[in-house]
Amino acid sequence: MSNPVHFQARGRTVVGCTLLVIALGASATACSADDDNPLSAAPYDAAGQISFNGPTDAGKKADPDKPLEVVAEGADGRITDVTAVDAAGRYVAGELSADGARWHSTSPLAAGASYTVRVSTEDGDGAPGRKVLTFETGLPSTKKTLDVSFGPEAGAYGVGQPVTAELSRPVRDRAQRAIVERALKVDSTPAVEGAWHWVDDKKLHYRPKDYWPAHATVQVRSTLDGIKIGDRMWGGTAKPLKITTDDRVVAVTDAAAHTLTVFQDGREVREIPVTTGKPGFETRNGVKVVLGKEPFVRMRSSTVGIAEGSSESYDLPVYFATRVTWSGEYVHAAPWSVGSQGMANVSHGCVGMSTANAEWFFGAVQEGDLVEVVNSGGETMEPFGNGFGDWNLDWAKWRAGSALTGATGNAPNTQEAARLRPTAV
Repeated sequence: MSNPVHFQARGRTVVGCTLLVIALGASATACSADDDNPLSAAPYDAAGQISFNGPTDAGKKADPDKPLEVVAEGADGRITDVTAVDAAGRYVAGELSADGARWHSTSPLAAGASYTVRVSTEDGDGAPGRKVLTFETGLPSTKKTLDVSFGPEAGAYGVGQPVTAELSRPVRDRAQRAIVERALKVDSTPAVEGAWHWVDDKKLHYRPKDYWPAHATVQVRSTLDGIKIGDRMWGGTAKPLKITTDDRVVAVTDAAAHTLTVFQDGREVREIPVTTGKPGFETRNGVKVVLGKEPFVRMRSSTVGIAEGSSESYDLPVYFATRVTWSGEYVHAAPWSVGSQGMANVSHGCVGMSTANAEWFFGAVQEGDLVEVVNSGGETMEPFGNGFGDWNLDWAKWRAGSALTGATGNAPNTQEAARLRPTAV
């Protein structure tokens, strides 16, 4: 049964709105315009007051290499505003001179696009004029296409998952990088502050200032198609991407306390006794992102440069392995070291736990969840090249890798790190 108080409140609101409309109507009638006021007249056709450098003959197309220009003709009028947008909804940035005599585009036009240009003017008496111009741009005679591939694959991830963009061609020039980066759009719900970071000439990563919100929707798209980037290089197509995030899951491994504590949305759900890397094989400190889960992995010491037959050699079947680096660092079952778990660090770099705990952890995490290691004697996880160490750069350093906000737009190349320690237990 409906609440009568609720209905009464809504009735009062409707009456109030009705009275407000009546009052506004009376006010509007009292303030009707003076027919002699030139500002109250409908905008005149400004065709004779402006000129622009686009094609005027049917069938002709504008050169996308040339900027768009609108000029006021005569001494008794000026341009007050210009808006140029293509059929895909991409606006063209531009500058209007202080005297209103000239407007020109400051961002490149797209090739093979249809544009609508709305020009506002006023004459010497201040009366407004309007003119709508339309034109199409042609295709360059020769061009190289820059395509973009977004990652990861569409689906659900943990809150630490960065977005990636792979370019089909290298882009080294800072101004060209800015054109590319400006066209790569990332929108999240809820909205968060984020930025792109150039990992190298062909790869960018995007992450928020902090982790993604739990249960967020992240949509990624490119508006680069048809946009000129450089000499004979034009933007190509890109398939849009949509991912979502699940609960905020963070596993904190304290190498000194020999524990791994799992937090879900800020609440501690389980503390597990573990062993981490022993001296000479210390586990990397810092934040890592879960890259995948492998029910079974065969781990050999030869992959980390340990000679067969030495006291450190091993060849072991490993179960419930959660990968956090490409070089072979996992959180996994280590039944051979149960006696040391919670008490000492005896592994070759991985985080080891009992089979039962490893099976639970394997089922509790997914790609994009976070594994943070503290109080280890190891070096800090590298930002790039060995998984997703993106979160180990503070926000200022991250933004420094952007062509739009950073000092250089360049990032250190750490691809070599991926070959340092391929598989360890």
